[in-house]
Amino acid sequence: MQFLLAFVVAGPLLGAVAALLPAPPGLKGKSPEQAVLRHGVTVTGAILAAAIALAVGFDHDAPSRFQATTDISWIQALNVRIHLGIDGISLPLLLMTALLFFLCALYSYFKLPAGPSAKGFVALLLVLESGTLATFAVLDLLLFFLAFEMVLIPMYFLIARWGGAQRQAAAWKFILYTLLGSVVMLLGLLLIGLKSGTFDMVALASDNGRGLSHTTQVLAVLAIGTGLAVKTPMWPLHSWLPDAHTAAPTVGSVLLAGVLLKMGTYGFVRILLPVTPDGMATFAPYLGAFAAVGIVYGSLACLALARKGSKGDLKRLIAYSSVGHMGFVLLGIASMTPTGVNGALFANIAHGLITGLLFFLVGALKDRYGTADLDTLAGATGAALYGRAPRFGALLAFAAVASLGLPGLAGFWGEMLALFGAFDPAEGLSRPAFLTYMAFGAFGTLLTAAYLLIVVRRVCMGDPKAARSEGAAPAALADIQHYEFAAWTPLVALTVLAGLWPAVLLGLTDPAVQKLLAGGNS
Repeated sequence: MQFLLAFVVAGPLLGAVAALLPAPPGLKGKSPEQAVLRHGVTVTGAILAAAIALAVGFDHDAPSRFQATTDISWIQALNVRIHLGIDGISLPLLLMTALLFFLCALYSYFKLPAGPSAKGFVALLLVLESGTLATFAVLDLLLFFLAFEMVLIPMYFLIARWGGAQRQAAAWKFILYTLLGSVVMLLGLLLIGLKSGTFDMVALASDNGRGLSHTTQVLAVLAIGTGLAVKTPMWPLHSWLPDAHTAAPTVGSVLLAGVLLKMGTYGFVRILLPVTPDGMATFAPYLGAFAAVGIVYGSLACLALARKGSKGDLKRLIAYSSVGHMGFVLLGIASMTPTGVNGALFANIAHGLITGLLFFLVGALKDRYGTADLDTLAGATGAALYGRAPRFGALLAFAAVASLGLPGLAGFWGEMLALFGAFDPAEGLSRPAFLTYMAFGAFGTLLTAAYLLIVVRRVCMGDPKAARSEGAAPAALADIQHYEFAAWTPLVALTVLAGLWPAVLLGLTDPAVQKLLAGGNS
């Protein structure tokens, strides 16, 4: 188990180095480009297999205990250790990350985005995977920061070199926002480490803030929370996200929404809740307020983009929807209750699966039409996907109703539990304030349903013959291709599974959350 976890974290990095080397003659296939793309699929597939083996070997009777741990001294002067381990909180995120990277590598094998070279693309993808997996597996504050920062440069180049229109401006906005947030976050992490005498996250969580003064906790939450909020992204620190999603290639958008946003909320749960509980209690009402505003703001922005004549970009609309969905995650965390935090973790996974699928679909739709402009896609009578590409249209409708939180699908449980958490927040928090936030969140679910159903009506419905005669729409529209079916089916299946059988996920997270909020005591 220790070797498996180490391989999951370091394997992609070794694969990235190998991707830059010349391919052996017998493995080149039809071209060097095909060989390196096959290499990317192989490495991400091996990492996914190792992550599944970890899940199989995981002791499901003790999900609150860190397992597959490695603890080696690294920098003795600072007491920094290479400390790895997984529990019921990090295991689902690790599995989802490995799955999404494999599906993105598989999709790119058949549909490589236009850019400089396949070698560079695969190497950056694997470095990005190593950084994200390490973020969910490390148990040392400074290692967490290094892993957290490791993803920035690969994502910058994926947007800047393989993205679409306005990619340079979007990439610079992404890197500047996240780097500035990270500088502030590092100060907070150092403050905790120096005041407590350790950077070990397990020891700090067990201490539950008893070794840190109230002022230290407040300052640490302010600094670390700002950096995490930028990555989440929390309103009003979200403005880098729509530009990055709009400009990024399809797989870049999938990974940005499905994996990178989860790193911010994971930091709130793994670091701030157990290590600085008094500081979190001070800021929880403000975090809940920002979350509630973000839910409504994101939905209203999507409604504006979905309106006829607004020339709204469909990728941009899905990006703004992420602001609203991540607002539910932050609201659950702000409640500081087991119900709310479990809801936040469930919503994290559901958002990764559903929004990853939506970005796959919107990217494929853009490839077919040459644009993601909603007015162009809808045309005068609708793009009529039901009549022109029925399987594609049905899958887009499925992803939309999953995203709006239809009961029986994954999107429902996380948002419902987050609202329940706000209904009865932790002791010491203002219940009237959180009831107000819950009302905002409930209103946001109605707005979410409104804009997603508008998108389905405009893109999926209409007269197929009229759509073909408009000229803007291609005369023939391909339905789902075999490689698209292979890349998207796992996300559909897991969305249904998590919706019908939420205990699969909650059985892992709940004991770990109970222990985390109890200060390391089961």
